[in-house]
Amino acid sequence: MKRSRREFLNTSTQYVIAGTLFSPLWGACSEESSNSEKDLSKESNEMEISKDLFFKISLAQWSLNKAFFAGAIDHLDFARIAKNEYGIEAVEYVNQFFKDKANDKEYLNEMNKRAGDLGVKQLLIMVDGEGGLAELDDIARKTAVENHYKWVEAAKHLGCHSIRVNAYGVGSSEEVSAAAVQGLGQLATFAKDYDLNVIVENHGGYSSNGQWLSNVMAQIGMENCGTLPDFGNFCIESDTNGNCVEEYDRYRGVEELMKYAKAVSAKSHDFDANGNEIHSDYMRILKIVKDAGYTGYVGIEYEGSEMLPEDGIRATKALLEKVGATL
Repeated sequence: MKRSRREFLNTSTQYVIAGTLFSPLWGACSEESSNSEKDLSKESNEMEISKDLFFKISLAQWSLNKAFFAGAIDHLDFARIAKNEYGIEAVEYVNQFFKDKANDKEYLNEMNKRAGDLGVKQLLIMVDGEGGLAELDDIARKTAVENHYKWVEAAKHLGCHSIRVNAYGVGSSEEVSAAAVQGLGQLATFAKDYDLNVIVENHGGYSSNGQWLSNVMAQIGMENCGTLPDFGNFCIESDTNGNCVEEYDRYRGVEELMKYAKAVSAKSHDFDANGNEIHSDYMRILKIVKDAGYTGYVGIEYEGSEMLPEDGIRATKALLEKVGATL
């Protein structure tokens, strides 16, 4: 989840000024989203298209990360925003936006209530900042594993099916792979008692090599340890300016990771005049997803900088619906 957006202050200011974007009323996010019969009919038609897809659509909280970091949106409002602003009835949380609440049952109960009242499913928690599960040092890796326990318990409390983690470590490919098998295996063993999955995203470094990560999964060999293929996170190495200098083939990578997939992330950045994402061929990549027999949720994760996040989310949703209906 790279923070490749507009400057933080500029984006934050936009959200504060446009605070009415996230009013509790359906369609109050823009003038175009009025309560007119025409707009309601359009929204209804969009929902009908979604029902005919081979997959279901969810919304990753990271798509609105600038607004959450700026405090323009409260974490507890995310389920409402997903449902009322975008017509999406399933959400994927990011632990950074409620990082001190993993053990706060009252807060988690409030999340359950708000999502439940809206009929919104809470699918998973993306966990960052708890240490590398593929650290070569045994003590550091053990600490990282145990740091994730509270998120397993929180995810169970919220009715999620998974926590998304990072297979991060520093060393040779073989060394980090062996450490990842140990760390992920230990965490998955703990999560098994909670009927929770531990899933790994291609998220930089070795994990963005589809063959490497799929081999790690094969070695672990546990039903509740899998992957979260992301359409765009296949940069293996970046320079000091953050520019990718080595990238794994995304189509090959998604194909390799789909064998173990328990969730899928539809990464998007920029769109052409026809509404197609210019970095990923959605027709090609979603066919790979379908051919793998996947029928679960595909989560929208917009990270572009050329349009506002709310527009990027809608553009990604429209593209998923268009391509999904064709497939």
